[in-house]
Amino acid sequence: MKIILIAVGTKMPSWVNTAFNDYQKRFPSEMKLELHELQPSKRTGKNSEEKAKEEEAAAILEAIPKKSYIISLDERGRQYTSVELSKKVGDWQSLGSDVVLIIGGPNGLTDEIRQKSNELWSLSKLTLPHPLVRVFLAETVYRAWSIYTNLPYHRA
Repeated sequence: MKIILIAVGTKMPSWVNTAFNDYQKRFPSEMKLELHELQPSKRTGKNSEEKAKEEEAAAILEAIPKKSYIISLDERGRQYTSVELSKKVGDWQSLGSDVVLIIGGPNGLTDEIRQKSNELWSLSKLTLPHPLVRVFLAETVYRAWSIYTNLPYHRA
């Protein structure tokens, strides 16, 4: 099984890449974490934000492998504890398909992306910067996996 993080945005600060890569290396071979970065659309002219969001949605949809389980990060989504998320990891493994986690662009996701998602998650009630979300998400999923497999990483 692969966990594929599709993220709108490139050119992250070096600390983001370093931290993300650190967590990425910790995942076991049976549950690999991959990052697919998508170029953000330009925001110029009239109605540029909505047009950019539509362009980014098209790129996101094209990047999703067929038969994947899709989870989009959205402020309207459900929040989980680490233990609750660890149970999700078990559910994912029983699905037998890849899991796609989507981080939208600066203006969020389109309704089409939300509707095609199997789940919507909210990481926090706070607004988080996109670079930090990548690292936070990698750590959170790794923590959930470590709880699920009884590794000593999580200490609650």
